[in-house]
Amino acid sequence: MNHCFAKALIVLAALALPVTARAYEAWRGPTGVLKHVPEKSFDGYTVLAPLGSTRTYLIDNDANVVHTWESQYRNGSSAVLLPNGHLLRGSTLPRDEIVIPFGGYAGLIEEFDWEGNKVWELRVNSKKGVFHHGMQRLPNGNTLVTAWEYKTREEALAKGRNPETLGPMSISDPDWPVETPVEGFWPDAILEFDPQGKVVWEWHVWDHIGTGPDQWDINYLAPYHVEGPYGAGPDWTHFNALEYNPETDQILLSSNKFSEIYLIDKKSGKMVWRFGNPAAFGQGRAPGGRGDDGDQILFGQHNPAFLPNGHISVFDNGSYRPEGARSRIVEIDPQTNRIVWEFATAKVRTPNSFYTPFQGSAQLLPNGNYLACSTLHGHLFEVTPDKEVVWDFVNPISAKGPICAIEDDTTGIWVHRAYRYAKDHPAFRGRDLSPKGRLNPGCPDFRPLLEARPQF
Repeated sequence: MNHCFAKALIVLAALALPVTARAYEAWRGPTGVLKHVPEKSFDGYTVLAPLGSTRTYLIDNDANVVHTWESQYRNGSSAVLLPNGHLLRGSTLPRDEIVIPFGGYAGLIEEFDWEGNKVWELRVNSKKGVFHHGMQRLPNGNTLVTAWEYKTREEALAKGRNPETLGPMSISDPDWPVETPVEGFWPDAILEFDPQGKVVWEWHVWDHIGTGPDQWDINYLAPYHVEGPYGAGPDWTHFNALEYNPETDQILLSSNKFSEIYLIDKKSGKMVWRFGNPAAFGQGRAPGGRGDDGDQILFGQHNPAFLPNGHISVFDNGSYRPEGARSRIVEIDPQTNRIVWEFATAKVRTPNSFYTPFQGSAQLLPNGNYLACSTLHGHLFEVTPDKEVVWDFVNPISAKGPICAIEDDTTGIWVHRAYRYAKDHPAFRGRDLSPKGRLNPGCPDFRPLLEARPQF
């Protein structure tokens, strides 16, 4: 019995996992598919882009690999399938190439055809814009991206930024031996590129600074961050997602630092709706310290998405939440500003809960279930509207390759987002989707052991 597998069994022996309601998540434990209820799970293919790997996988619900794409760069942000069968993925440029390496940096978007040939790329890596997090291929063939843009310290102060909250900053990274000093101020912009790489439309948060209900306060800083005010550094708004709705001509945005989501009218450029943190524009009570969330609803959220019924889904990370850090999936009615459905686990984190302080996603599937991605543990799971977990999976692809179990020193298993596609999706027409082998070959199937555990 190999060392990694033995550790997984030890962890499993200590767990009493409820079979019906929970998802499995832990610092140490087994990988692969841990639960699958075929009659309740949505049958499709999931795009898996581990951040520690240069390879992107297409897997079935039993974690069989049906297709792969290879890049010279590590996966960065999300990877999505286009209707023509191409893969559009964010890619992480090397640290010595990237202009500014804030969390979530990428700098490059690549498009590969089904055969793995790179057919297009877009580098957004200059002081005019550094691509990070969000991207979308639009119906007109253009590509919409989120980007940091450079402003000098003097420009930020002229806009009204308090100089006491804009001190010097440096970024450290385990993959980079030297701390990187950060110069200036880096607000977000939304850029639309045509296929030739030309900017044909742009929007800048810099043009919407103020204290009104449709503006961003340049001095708003969430006060409850354990290391000091959240957002005090140059990465001020940190937009981590976008989605365009062609029916309304609106762009849905998410700001990690403001803990808010927004609707932007593309034609006028104006913010027409915001949700998550009324204290950010002086209309609510800020969190009051440990145990007191104030009027704030979202905490460091990611991946808002338009839903067919007019609602909006969000993966609410719950990071730095005074009442206790825990993640949840929420569905919001923007007409009433109310959460109409949510899935969350206990406030005290256990192996039967889920939590990631950064990144993450929630995709509404055609059968009404949600596919969630909890980035920190490489954890994907599917939950029904009745809050039953019917598919549970831990990414086995680490920085060192496939593993049977996560250990304390495991790296590279993070997954920014995950998307599942129906088997009749246009991308799959005429494609060979036969299994090419397991995602974690040589590892045991842990499901029988988990299913034998007593319920409680």
